[in-house]
Amino acid sequence: MDKTYHISSYCQIKNSSISLDGKLLFSSPIQEFQPFIKSAAQHLNTNYSKFYKMDNLSKLAFLAADILLKNAELDSNTEHNIAIVLSNKASSLDTDRTYQTSISDPDNFFPSPSVFVYTLPNICIGEISIKHQLHSENCFFIFDSFNADHLWINAQSLLRQQKAEKVLCGWVDFDDKNYEAFLYLVEENGIIAHNPNEIKRLFKTWQT
Repeated sequence: MDKTYHISSYCQIKNSSISLDGKLLFSSPIQEFQPFIKSAAQHLNTNYSKFYKMDNLSKLAFLAADILLKNAELDSNTEHNIAIVLSNKASSLDTDRTYQTSISDPDNFFPSPSVFVYTLPNICIGEISIKHQLHSENCFFIFDSFNADHLWINAQSLLRQQKAEKVLCGWVDFDDKNYEAFLYLVEENGIIAHNPNEIKRLFKTWQT
């Protein structure tokens, strides 16, 4: 008999607010992303100096993942078999624009290696993995819109093939002034069934 899996926890970041399992964790009147995410990281005791050097997409994904994984009470000194499956629409476009600006003017040609390294969306997965010592499968998909079915299929496959004990899934999108993160943790334990309808329901709870 196939095992059943559940969503044990989920986190959402949007409109200068952060929630965990539907409960508000942090809210700010600050509308601009950078001062908001800095304030949120300090309030939530992110305590990771490299966070402030990341690009916007990585900060968004990292903070949501950090909230979930700390909530799971993982041992920070132990390697964890947790896979990561993330997705978005804008890829790394926000950072791509910044890098393009640095190389487009021949008279002011100054490409930055620290910016260039973030011109792939899956770099945020690396940042999460380094901090939380995650050693498992990972992938980053680009869709026109949130695709719960695809995330569900990938998570189920990783768990049933025993390639991971848990899977961190979701949507993390940053483009210009618009940002949104919806991440959730899938494992055997939990009370929310892991299926496309439940994933869509949770995603829509903050779509206002």
